[in-house]
Amino acid sequence: MEKKSIVLVTGGAGFIGSNLCEFLLDEGYQVVCLDNFSTGKPENIQQHFTNPSFRLVVGDIRNPEDCRKAVEGVDYVLHEAALGSVPRSIKDPVTTNAVNISGFLNMLVAARDAGVKRFVYAASSSTYGDSASLPKVEEVIGKPLSPYAVTKYVNELYADVFSKTYGIECIGLRYFNVFGRRQDPNGAYAAVIPLFVKQLIDHQSPVINGDGEYSRDFTYIENVILMNKLALTTQNKEAVNTVYNTAFGERTTLNQLVGYLQEYLSEFDPEIAKVEIKHGPNRLGDIPHSLASIDKAKRLLGYQPSFNMRDGLKEAVRWYWQNLK
Repeated sequence: MEKKSIVLVTGGAGFIGSNLCEFLLDEGYQVVCLDNFSTGKPENIQQHFTNPSFRLVVGDIRNPEDCRKAVEGVDYVLHEAALGSVPRSIKDPVTTNAVNISGFLNMLVAARDAGVKRFVYAASSSTYGDSASLPKVEEVIGKPLSPYAVTKYVNELYADVFSKTYGIECIGLRYFNVFGRRQDPNGAYAAVIPLFVKQLIDHQSPVINGDGEYSRDFTYIENVILMNKLALTTQNKEAVNTVYNTAFGERTTLNQLVGYLQEYLSEFDPEIAKVEIKHGPNRLGDIPHSLASIDKAKRLLGYQPSFNMRDGLKEAVRWYWQNLK
């Protein structure tokens, strides 16, 4: 992969996408960002607007013409654009399907027609569905538990068919509960870490779904950036046209998570340690436990995650304290 290569990041104004844009520009690549700002924010990328190596395409992956425009002259695609959130997909499965399946297919077709060298896309740990086995191994999945999970699994099926039928190299990264700087704490579908951080900073009681013993493989953004870099640049032919868990490989319960957040935030404001934690009902479509095996990524991509959950959480808490106050 040449440093002068042009990389398209779809959803590049979002949480993960904007971090990838920043990383790629710092590494010397030219970056095209495609976003419709439905969940992404202009302020996440505004520092790049004067950078000659950065180009913004305001468009929607549901529009094939926008996809074609975005891939013009592009060597590689990092496809991050999607409508996340299990609850959102349960409330509105039609829009989730339109963005995550039709939009994904539009991007694959545009990338194929433009002769893109490699298509790396955001897959999801939700694909494991009702599979009870731990840790999660890429080749063993269950039935999806939400419309969102269905869409992300269909992405993998389409990528596999396109690699076999049209010869486009595809790599899927099954993200496990990614968190870090720029993850939005606001809105009805905010992820748990930024939501709880904002509530604790405001001395409001976070509400944990269920008894708090559900567990997740919380994954700091730097590990996700590293996996995208490895997927983009690998020369190992055995490493392409497959999917990888993108995680740290460690399990944390929601009760432990809130404990860590209170501990780290109370260094800035001791009163946060006294905020009461509440419990509500379990959430429809939630998987009880999630833990990734990262052996495949280590073996084929040379992946060595640099941040464990607690170190990443300290970094994220510091960022939120500086940016939410």
